[in-house]
Amino acid sequence: MAFVEFRDVHKIYQMGEVEVAALDGMTFDVEKGELVVIVGPSGSGKTTLLNMLGGMDSCTSGSIFLEGREISKLTSKELTYYRRYDIGFVFQFYNLVQNLTALENVELATQICENPLPAAQVLEQVGLGNRMGNFPAQLSGGEQQRVAIARALAKNPKLLLCDEPTGALDYKTGKAILKLLQDTCNSTGSTVILITHNSAFTAIANRVIRVKEGKAQSVEINPNPAPAETVEW
Repeated sequence: MAFVEFRDVHKIYQMGEVEVAALDGMTFDVEKGELVVIVGPSGSGKTTLLNMLGGMDSCTSGSIFLEGREISKLTSKELTYYRRYDIGFVFQFYNLVQNLTALENVELATQICENPLPAAQVLEQVGLGNRMGNFPAQLSGGEQQRVAIARALAKNPKLLLCDEPTGALDYKTGKAILKLLQDTCNSTGSTVILITHNSAFTAIANRVIRVKEGKAQSVEINPNPAPAETVEW
């Protein structure tokens, strides 16, 4: 059994009298410890599948599993615990608390977890050991994204979900964030799923899932992922 399994997942939204299929039979697997890039154009279903895997949305039909547990059948209360303990989220926009320091932002996340990592230690790991006392407004965009990644990693999650994490960053900073995610995956054995519209990012992935019109068009295994610092776009 794979670490993550999507099995014929459909998501139908009712828009007035019209039904819109955001996912239309999405099926794929992810193995533990992989860096996975899910790539596709806008409207292809990337964010919908990430939200469902993260327990923030429900599927209309089909099954979603994490470590053999069927996430798609959890109750609302069970989903709250699932999001709290099992999932780390990194978004395009950093969602930091502006009146808390970098360290306090990370500590806030660790207070709701069962086995968190030390906040200061994780900030050191993402290269912000000398910025812990700074507020978000005193940090660059790349530094704020590093705080957001540290906040997610400090939860010690089973799965790290990244929604266009470089989308609001310049090229150089975006490349540094990709390297951080790749290094995190390689050094900790974490499972990282990154969604993007940028096909250049597929070079760094262990597994590439290409989505279009709500389906997984292809799943490719990459035996030799490129170092993130060599990727150009």
